[in-house]
Amino acid sequence: MPQNGNVLVDEGACDQLVGLAMPALALESTGGPVDLAELAARLLVLFVYPHATGLPDAPAPGWDLIPGARGCTAQSCSFRDRHDDIAGLGATLAGLSVQTVGEQRAFAARTGLSYRLISDPARQLAHAIGLPTFGAGERTFYKRVTLIVRRGRIVRVFYPVPRPEENAQDVVAWLQANLASK
Repeated sequence: MPQNGNVLVDEGACDQLVGLAMPALALESTGGPVDLAELAARLLVLFVYPHATGLPDAPAPGWDLIPGARGCTAQSCSFRDRHDDIAGLGATLAGLSVQTVGEQRAFAARTGLSYRLISDPARQLAHAIGLPTFGAGERTFYKRVTLIVRRGRIVRVFYPVPRPEENAQDVVAWLQANLASK
């Protein structure tokens, strides 16, 4: 993700997303198999993150120097802490990354996450709707982006996410201001 000093810059990688339908993709998750279109039929908050940290090693050399790569644990835990607020507003919460379900289960257990983590190692969602990715080492990861999907269509995109630890708070505020009465 381009960076201007210490500030992430929106390079337009998500400009095409608002209005797109969530594709019918069958993926594995910590809560069992899931179809993204079915999950998004009502109201879905889907935060897409590079890699769940809290693992013993960074996923690639120099990971901490990649703009936007750090902060997955802080973001995931902030969504954990705001999960009841999001559910109270009628939304389903899920996270998605390229990690395996086993890695995600271990991460969820370590951090006390009760919401679903979806595994997309082949980056099917990126191919279907054009989510941004980046390379590190020999792997390709998702850039951090949060989607709000209502009745199967993306209605709001948070990108870039310069403060992952505040993303859940920003999502709750947006939901309260834009969807609570609809």
